[in-house]
Amino acid sequence: MFGAVWRDIEAALRRDPAAKSKLEVILAYPGVHALFLHRVAHLLWERDRRLTARLFSHYNRFLTGIEIHPGARIADGVFIDHGMGVVIGETAVIDEGCIIYKGVVLGGTSLEKKIRHPHLRRNVIVGSNACVLGAIEVGEGARIGSGSVVIRDVPPGATVVGVPGRVVREQGHTFVEELNHASLPDPVADVMRTLAGHQEAIAERLAALEEKLSLPKARPLRLKKQLLDDDDGNAADAEREQRRRAGSIF
Repeated sequence: MFGAVWRDIEAALRRDPAAKSKLEVILAYPGVHALFLHRVAHLLWERDRRLTARLFSHYNRFLTGIEIHPGARIADGVFIDHGMGVVIGETAVIDEGCIIYKGVVLGGTSLEKKIRHPHLRRNVIVGSNACVLGAIEVGEGARIGSGSVVIRDVPPGATVVGVPGRVVREQGHTFVEELNHASLPDPVADVMRTLAGHQEAIAERLAALEEKLSLPKARPLRLKKQLLDDDDGNAADAEREQRRRAGSIF
């Protein structure tokens, strides 16, 4: 167990540029504290000391703000960065090298007593406030963008964003040790830009069509005047005809 804890410390030192020394990581990194307490709780859980394990987990939550069920299986070298609000369910599995940011939920979608939480393969990165729900598998080296809600399996090396999560990029098994939240693709914004472009094109075509079909400005006025003159002439003819008929009676 202590070997796993040491590898957790090394992972934090390697993946957080703000970390200056191993002593700083040991004393001031709640993610490392949470993993240490979880490893103790998990050991008790595996030895059927369930209540004691839950009490360790409960204390862990109050101390670090990170809630990890003692039944969850977490490999060595995992890094929980700014871990406040992280929730990891009972049957979740996290393989070596994963990075989990604050507010992440690895939750279940079933009330049945079976595997109901996600499995993160090696080197998965989960951005802030993302929810990964259900007995799904997130492939090795995959990246999940901040605020995403993932409810289906994710291919290895893929990038997932949105609600619900959609695969927007696939890179095979390539692993990048950082999650640049600002540069992740935004499929919703892409669709809106496309729609705006189509709308502008339609507006331009409509304006061109109206210009071709419209009459000169002077012509409608002349046409209106001609119609009025015709109406006046028809009225005068009708009046003369009435007078002629009236005169023929006498």
